[in-house]
Amino acid sequence: MPQLPEEIEAMRAAEGGAEKSKYVRRMFSEIAPRYDLLNHVLSLNIDRAWRRAAIRELRIERSPAGTYLDICAGTLDVSTMIAASYPSAKIIGADFAEPMLRAGVAKIRGKNIAPVTADALLLPLQQGSVSGAIVAFGIRNVANLDQGLREVHRVLSPGSRFVILEFSTPRSRVVNSAYQLYFNHILPRIGGIVSGHRTAYSYLPKSVANFPATNELAKRMTAAGFSNVSWQSYTMGIVAIHIGEKPIS
Repeated sequence: MPQLPEEIEAMRAAEGGAEKSKYVRRMFSEIAPRYDLLNHVLSLNIDRAWRRAAIRELRIERSPAGTYLDICAGTLDVSTMIAASYPSAKIIGADFAEPMLRAGVAKIRGKNIAPVTADALLLPLQQGSVSGAIVAFGIRNVANLDQGLREVHRVLSPGSRFVILEFSTPRSRVVNSAYQLYFNHILPRIGGIVSGHRTAYSYLPKSVANFPATNELAKRMTAAGFSNVSWQSYTMGIVAIHIGEKPIS
């Protein structure tokens, strides 16, 4: 069956290049109203536990009144979870798709969270101004991964952490077979029906397939200037959490 133009566009965006930023911004803007529902349903609600595990790795208790950056913040789920556990922390939720931020505004009322429409490749923050940064399921959507890593490194204060939560590929052949069946066939159909967007949830597995493996991402974090880079797999390798620190010079 020949591919539809929008399917070709999604595939090209997943591969990177000039079309990626434009496609990702438009796609997330269009699915914003159903984004939270789909996240929790399609992950069987495990995504909440993954986010909590990533937040723990920020080590916010070391500076509970610091400023923390939630990159590709979407509907501000991570920002809200940080604020619930660390009410003294100042949280900046940055995303370049403004409708996603607007969809999460109701969650942050009364909390110390500032949503900012900003591209992860050009953050409106001073060098060394944040006490930690986190990105949950967004780094693979950045048009230029290496530039994005360097930009996060720039805004972090020395000694602070950058935590990445992202999908990965299970190592077990049996688990990976079941995962690929769900990820490439079942998830796109359910996601397309519920979101009303034909290609958003077919872009997802394609973007994961084109994203660096765990060890390669660690190498690229190191190349961007991070030290003590490590990672841990969760849920049979479906996701991984990478951690890097900005060295104290």
